[in-house]
Amino acid sequence: MHDMMENVSAEDVMQGKYLTFLVEKVGYGIEISYVVEIISVCDITLVPHTHAYVKGIINLRGTVVPVIDMGMRFGGAEVVYTEQTCIIVLSLDEMSVGILVDGVQDVTDIDDANIQDPPTTTGNAVKNHFIKAVGVSQGEVKQLIDVYKVFEMEEIE
Repeated sequence: MHDMMENVSAEDVMQGKYLTFLVEKVGYGIEISYVVEIISVCDITLVPHTHAYVKGIINLRGTVVPVIDMGMRFGGAEVVYTEQTCIIVLSLDEMSVGILVDGVQDVTDIDDANIQDPPTTTGNAVKNHFIKAVGVSQGEVKQLIDVYKVFEMEEIE
C-alpha cells in the first residue's frame, strides 16, 4: 500500500488545482504549480524605461522580483490598492516574478472535463491573448491564465 504513495509526485497532487484571483472584479485562475507565495503589497521600486504595466521590482528575502500590474497588463486600469490587494509570487523557469492583483479568492479544483477553449468573439483581444482556457468551478467561470504570455515583453498587436 505505501509503495503506491511513493509514486505520487508533487506534480500529480497539484494537477487540476488553480489559485483563483480577481482583477477588475473578474475571476482568473493560475495553475497552483507556478505559485510560490502570496504576499501583501510592499515597497515597489520603480524601474525607468520599462512597460507601463511593469510596476517595478521588490526585494523578497534577497531575491529581486519584477512585479507586473495585472489590471494594466490586461489593457485596463491600474490595480487600486485596498486591504485585499496582494502580490502573487510565481516561479517560471527558475525565475521569480510577481503579479499585482485586486485580491486572491481561493485554491480550487478544476478538472479537465470542466475546462474548455476560451471564446474567440469576446471584446478585448489583449486580454484574450493571455487566456489559455476557461474553467468552471462551483458554478463560477474562471479565465485560466497562460503565465508565459503574461510575461512576454513584446507588444501584442
